[in-house]
Amino acid sequence: MHGGASTGWLLMALCAVSGAYCLLRTRTGTPQERRTARSEALMGFGMAAMAVPAAVLSPPDWAWAVYAVLFGAAALRALRPALRGGHHLHHLIGSLAMVYMAVAMAPAVTGSGGGGHAAHGAASAGAGGIPVLTGVLLVYYAFYVLGSAGRLLPGAAVTPAGGAGAVGRGPGGFGGGTDGRPELTTACRLTMSIGMFAMLLTL
Repeated sequence: MHGGASTGWLLMALCAVSGAYCLLRTRTGTPQERRTARSEALMGFGMAAMAVPAAVLSPPDWAWAVYAVLFGAAALRALRPALRGGHHLHHLIGSLAMVYMAVAMAPAVTGSGGGGHAAHGAASAGAGGIPVLTGVLLVYYAFYVLGSAGRLLPGAAVTPAGGAGAVGRGPGGFGGGTDGRPELTTACRLTMSIGMFAMLLTL
């Protein structure tokens, strides 16, 4: 990342922790909730792998093609549920953004000899992103982060119709909050969106 190795390590840790929490969520909830949690875990671990500083690990040239295929498949899987809107649409956008970053970094891999992570670091001047598309994604994630952060504030809690207390809800959160910790789910999505915003800035 542009902020140096310490920024890369911090981003990697945050995304890895978010992915681990999403993985834990796969043990509970409805089948749809577990599928969503698995998709979010994949996103978290994929972002963590991308954020590892280049000085520590430089992936082989084919790694970015693997990222593109992997998240392309995730996008195809999310396409039908995304027609219903909500968080499924956000997941589709996230998967497509990962494919976009992998494709954008591929020329830097072959041209710099420094590996894919170098494209995410200070030496990423030759990254092949499309400025307009990158800008649109940055605006989307900026608004998503602001919206998610607002929903985590105490005053943003939603009181159920029965009046039995307040339950926090994040954008596209689980309908019934069956994991009992919807605010943690929202916080994980917020963390990964911040990570995505930071990675897009390197393009």
